[in-house]
Amino acid sequence: MEIITLTKENLSSEHICCAISDNNDIQVASKKAWLSQRFDDGLVFKKGAVRGKCFIEYQPGEKAWYPIDAVDYMHINCFWVSGQHQGQGYANLLLQQCIQDSKTQNKKGLSIISAKKKKPFLCDPDYLKYQGFKLADSCEPFYELLYLNFTTSTAKPLFKEHLKTKSSKLEPGFVLYYSDQCPFTAKYVPLIVEVAQAQAISLQVVHLTSLQAAQKAPTPSTSYSLFYNGEFYTNEILSVKKFTTIIESLAAK
Repeated sequence: MEIITLTKENLSSEHICCAISDNNDIQVASKKAWLSQRFDDGLVFKKGAVRGKCFIEYQPGEKAWYPIDAVDYMHINCFWVSGQHQGQGYANLLLQQCIQDSKTQNKKGLSIISAKKKKPFLCDPDYLKYQGFKLADSCEPFYELLYLNFTTSTAKPLFKEHLKTKSSKLEPGFVLYYSDQCPFTAKYVPLIVEVAQAQAISLQVVHLTSLQAAQKAPTPSTSYSLFYNGEFYTNEILSVKKFTTIIESLAAK
């Protein structure tokens, strides 16, 4: 399978796998704008020359939009091979290209945020551990920072210390943290904001628009994390139907 690397030069003509549409689609436009600003920070987006989700996105740990300390590591932001493309070696091919690229840049290894068990919008931990990734750090409620070491160095990537404490400073009601890293937020965040306003539901939205803000976020899932009354609720990007179901469920308690 041919692997295509996105660049500033071909970004407008290539699709981004996770949202296949034209550049006028708000999801595509948002993601491509975010990518174009990250290329100078060393971000790499590689995809299979197929229709559908078959890609890996990574960048130097120091520039990763997550509350992690991963100096000299390459951090995988997103790694997604959808069902129709699984079982054909595409995931292994993408990962090997990421490994080779990272070694060429003299990185210590790779890091990636996953979970104790498979969760939406996070890479499957079973696959990663099969590929040799090990646990570097963990934080509540289920997050794991996994790493693949290339050297004999004992230095591991870590979650930032503030993730180890409870988010007691969050406002009551719903608080949503999100960034433009995932294209789906451009469509679905405004939709649930409309629902909250229509039903007079307290929803504070924090749009993470800088590296510094993302690294200080109270959650590893900086692309999307919903809290309720100071407690983490979900990292799944919610449709109107799912958000409405959550509101009804909480109201019934």
